Amino acid sequence: MGMSFVKLVPVGVLWLAMVVGAEYVSYKDPKQPVAVRVKDLMSRMTLAEKIGQMTQIDRSVATEQIMRDYSIGSVLSGGGSEPLPKASAQDWINMVNAFQNGSLSSRLGIPMIYGIDAVHGHNNVYNATIFPHNVGLGATRDPELVKKIGAATALEVRATGIPYVFAPCIAVCRDPRWGRCYESYSEDPKVVEQMTDIILGLQGDLPSGFRQGVPYVGGKDKVVACAKHFIGDGGTTLGINENNTVIDMHGLLSMYMPAYAQSIIKGVSSVMVSYSSWNGQKMHANRELISGFLKNTLKFKGFVISDWQGIDRITSPPHSNYTYSVQAAIQAGIDMVMVPYNLTEFVGDLTELVNSEVIPMDRIDDAVQRILLIKFTMGLFENPMADFSLVPELGSQEHRDLAREAVRKSLVLLKNGKAGSTPLLPLPKKASKILVGGTHADNLGYQCGGWTINWQGFHDNNATRGTTILGSVKYTVDQSTEVVYRESPDANFVKSNNFDYAIVVVGEPPYAETAGDSTNLTMIEPGPSIINDVCGNVKCVVVLISGRPIVIEPYVPAIDSLVAAWLPGTEGLGVTDVLYGDYGFSGKLPRTWFKNVDQLPMNVGDSHYDPLFPFGFGLKTDTSTSIVARSTSSVASIRPCWFILTITITLSFYFTGNIPCF
Repeated sequence: MGMSFVKLVPVGVLWLAMVVGAEYVSYKDPKQPVAVRVKDLMSRMTLAEKIGQMTQIDRSVATEQIMRDYSIGSVLSGGGSEPLPKASAQDWINMVNAFQNGSLSSRLGIPMIYGIDAVHGHNNVYNATIFPHNVGLGATRDPELVKKIGAATALEVRATGIPYVFAPCIAVCRDPRWGRCYESYSEDPKVVEQMTDIILGLQGDLPSGFRQGVPYVGGKDKVVACAKHFIGDGGTTLGINENNTVIDMHGLLSMYMPAYAQSIIKGVSSVMVSYSSWNGQKMHANRELISGFLKNTLKFKGFVISDWQGIDRITSPPHSNYTYSVQAAIQAGIDMVMVPYNLTEFVGDLTELVNSEVIPMDRIDDAVQRILLIKFTMGLFENPMADFSLVPELGSQEHRDLAREAVRKSLVLLKNGKAGSTPLLPLPKKASKILVGGTHADNLGYQCGGWTINWQGFHDNNATRGTTILGSVKYTVDQSTEVVYRESPDANFVKSNNFDYAIVVVGEPPYAETAGDSTNLTMIEPGPSIINDVCGNVKCVVVLISGRPIVIEPYVPAIDSLVAAWLPGTEGLGVTDVLYGDYGFSGKLPRTWFKNVDQLPMNVGDSHYDPLFPFGFGLKTDTSTSIVARSTSSVASIRPCWFILTITITLSFYFTGNIPCF
């Protein structure tokens, strides 16, 4: 491994020598203003070199020679695209540096920028810290926490030699049937807007006096961020992925645009366009919104990037008229195209469109200037090669502790005790015998969800390092407590054992994008029967692992305590931290929890709003150490509900409609 790194050094050294060589070239002078450097470099570039900078290809089709010969601007790893299985940070660095050597050996030595999806931590990489998906972070209502997660993610991404992330997703999911709903912080645009503070963590705080709205990346421990997917991706009809968002301009601007305006103010460097359409027009071809509104009205100065094969999908079927797709996308204002495979076709078509004057040269120049602005601003020309100095940051204990904090703050307590009974939570650590059961109790892949190691996630405990909820329970309880695990315990098994209580962990399987679109929003089998068999025979807490609200109303009466845990990631101890009262519950629903799917779409403020649990709902508990100090009280209500408790429990929720009673 050390030897492979040594081989990479000479070209980098040669390139640095060129910088201080005999001929003074202003674009290579870090003392010159960025605008001067961009202008000088642009004046030296051929059309082929400019189009190369506008091109992003997948690592699987990139070689050093291709990087050099085409002056490729960017390489990416798609979901699950890695140098080798369970690749180390050093493996990633060696791969990135090899591609960079190719770029630096080109005529002008313009460094490429490597990009990757890091949507809940550095999620493609073995041993990285996997944070809760955005829906869980939305439940924390804690922008400062999210900013810290951004900073930790930046460090872990840089630890593998990568300086560019396709995050954050700032979609406003208005229908949980959408397969990407867990990538959205909330149905409420105000919550999503607050969570754009993650950009300050990823890219760095804007320096004092720095002009708002200008892209900023604060050094070698920060990364280029990418706000996505512009715009309206979370509002498609029936929640169908990549479908049509039907809404007028006022609605579009008030619901989906505020987070983009905030992202630009906070210095976001790139924006990714959505696969979806707005009122029938594909966003990848929408000049009015990309060039007109994003670039001209909001004054966005960074670069606009397509989604994966996004320009192909301008036509139906995809790629049926690629020349037209290239023309429509570039004229709409897309600056960098995530090709990602058909390099020569894209380059050939765009070259011909420019040479035949279908696409004006000033549109090409605008695109390349924006890309170079970011590369100069982030210091890529001065530090093109990755090194091993940040390798220890990958999966560090400090980051895992932060993820654990995020998990416990993201959990939402939906029920705690049946009518007329005392609350079950917090659970006692010391008990004779307890049951842990369910499809999701001992499955790290289910716990992390999609976009983890692989695009669609994984289904076992082997793909990366972390702690399952079962493992967390065993770690947390008293040594004298017997923990019995059964993935699918039946009623007879539960009856024949004298369990003090049971923890049932059920929910959704991992999924990503269209594979997650659902019309019924049910948990995977045998989740419902496990709930009935266990909770019908022993006191139980049900922990739901899901990327969105799912059908739960039929089972709630049988459940003593119900927790929405979303997709918590690798740090399962955050779940037991609150189940056992080391910390209190504090999360609030970032989404409305429906009674049945026939109500959808249903969001807070709608005239037909009649939720099972309203937006913002979340019971709070004290820590176990403070239970003895709690006073006895009761809660007045028009009708008796299960949350009339004999101890003080704080209800914290945005109330619209009926309060749930069971």
